[in-house]
Amino acid sequence: MTIQQDSQLASPAVAFPQDFLWGAATASYQIEGGAFEDGRTSSIWDTFSRTPGKVLNGDNGDVACDHYHRRADDVRLMSELGLRSYRFSVAWPRVQPGGRGPANQKGLDFYRGLVDDLLGRGIEPWLTLYHWDLPQELEDAGGWPARDTAYRFAEYAGLVHDALGDRVKFWTTHNEPWCSAFLGYGSGVHAPGVTDGAKALAAAHHLNLGHGLAVQAIRAAVPDRQMGITLNLHSLKAASDAEADRDAERRIDGVGNRVFLDPIFRGEYPADLLADTAELTDWGFVHDGDLAVINQPLDMLGVNYYTRQVVAGPSDDGAPQSHWRAPSAWPGSGQVRFLTRELPVTEMGWEVDPDGLVALLKRTHEDYGPIPMYITENGAAYDDRVAPDGSVPDPDRVAYLDAHLKACHEAMAAGVPLRGYFAWSLLDNYEWAWGYSRRFGIVHVDYDTQVRTPKTSAHWYADVIRRGGLAA
Repeated sequence: MTIQQDSQLASPAVAFPQDFLWGAATASYQIEGGAFEDGRTSSIWDTFSRTPGKVLNGDNGDVACDHYHRRADDVRLMSELGLRSYRFSVAWPRVQPGGRGPANQKGLDFYRGLVDDLLGRGIEPWLTLYHWDLPQELEDAGGWPARDTAYRFAEYAGLVHDALGDRVKFWTTHNEPWCSAFLGYGSGVHAPGVTDGAKALAAAHHLNLGHGLAVQAIRAAVPDRQMGITLNLHSLKAASDAEADRDAERRIDGVGNRVFLDPIFRGEYPADLLADTAELTDWGFVHDGDLAVINQPLDMLGVNYYTRQVVAGPSDDGAPQSHWRAPSAWPGSGQVRFLTRELPVTEMGWEVDPDGLVALLKRTHEDYGPIPMYITENGAAYDDRVAPDGSVPDPDRVAYLDAHLKACHEAMAAGVPLRGYFAWSLLDNYEWAWGYSRRFGIVHVDYDTQVRTPKTSAHWYADVIRRGGLAA
């Protein structure tokens, strides 16, 4: 697993600030394995992955990358890469089996050990409380469409903070709540596989409420705790200046971005979103005082970016054209079309468009700043193969990361307070409904042997970190 180092690194042609935080990210269900060890109980993804037809090849996360047993070696690899920070998520059913009651100390011991290993190697832990692995018992009780789940989440957040708050500086409540709400309860392509637009909107609100309650619970213990949330904000572009296309952009911005940004940063839901979804729900799940709870002061905003989306109004026959499968992940806007362009695509079919990242960061800063931002996920899946000499060349990923780091630099030059970048992902891993068929890692994982092999992109990224920027 040795990382090659170039002792003759040139000065960066595109230099980042000395305190810029360079990292990589993972998620608990995608890498940990150890699915039913030391008191961990089932999550919605354990159940979903065992439901025939939901996950490609019937893959599940029972073993994944076996990080639960290979933690020390994986942290050593991070150190060899020169990572300054590691973004990981805590598995709720490992820490609080069933989603209620006291903490499971054996589960917490794993994360205590991980944090100690990271700090021992000079790597800043960046903790995400929720990356989609809701305890199955809470889903059985109603899941995120049920109000009580927000309160259970705050209780869980307090348990984790009690155990790790003395050593972890950066705390993120949710990762991509849009996916939890609208892929989990709208289109049903993610766990728990529900297809109900009204429930998806209720889930979005209760994810927002859980975020606010968790921030309050943690700050009750440590008032100046660094708190934030990570959103997969959608970078949007109308197909034309036609009224229908502009309206499509407005609609998707509402249910894709402003459904989270507005309550979190402005303490309100957008009036046009409420109107767009009025046929589905009266939004009665929003109680008096909820928006004040959601609208907590934050210290940072995590932004996950992979591609930009071009949207258009309905076609003449009313049929949608989209890479999102039906039922719609866009309640109230199911007839909006998502168009493709003549751009290179990744193995996911996502277009490579770094300019979309510049536009997204500038818009977010202008409309919701000032708040320090971090790119908490950015990367690409490609069909990586181990070469006869044992290396794993991935030039397309190197080009993708290089272009998007240049986009970050361009946004910073325009005044965006971007403070760090986390490559997605450190390891090849379980890619949700795609199982193990898509590889995002800068480190190759042989799932049969669990051997880790740094790809060309890992060596390249290690040089970027040591150089403090990009070569000419």
